[in-house]
Amino acid sequence: MADTMQFDLVSPERRLASVQAREVRIPGADGDLTAMPGHAPLITTLRPGILRIIKADGASEDYAVTGGFAEISAAGTSLLAEEALPVAELTQDVVKGFVARAEEQLRAAKDAGHHDLVDDAAKLLADLVAMGDHIGGGKG
Repeated sequence: MADTMQFDLVSPERRLASVQAREVRIPGADGDLTAMPGHAPLITTLRPGILRIIKADGASEDYAVTGGFAEISAAGTSLLAEEALPVAELTQDVVKGFVARAEEQLRAAKDAGHHDLVDDAAKLLADLVAMGDHIGGGKG
């Protein structure tokens, strides 16, 4: 088995990472998971959280993601994020923006009477608040 795999992180705005990685810790919607070289094929949705890439040299990079999809295969992992940015670039205003958009989704689902979407929007909001708390609300 190879020691590394190709990892790509893409958001609608840009490619954030394309590296050889030892492992990628993913905030999956059904629970956190770690993708490694030789992993069984899997496609999963993401919840808001912190994605950690352990690169070939052992250094790590952390990214905040708000959702999306990950495709894991024996050859590598690709992550398509709804929104993503390096944790080092998070500010309180960015986290507040994430939370405000989630609050609007929750409000819209309630107003439209889409009870099936209300739970999903409430979970998204809770996950974003927890992510903000985890990182200390971001930097000034």
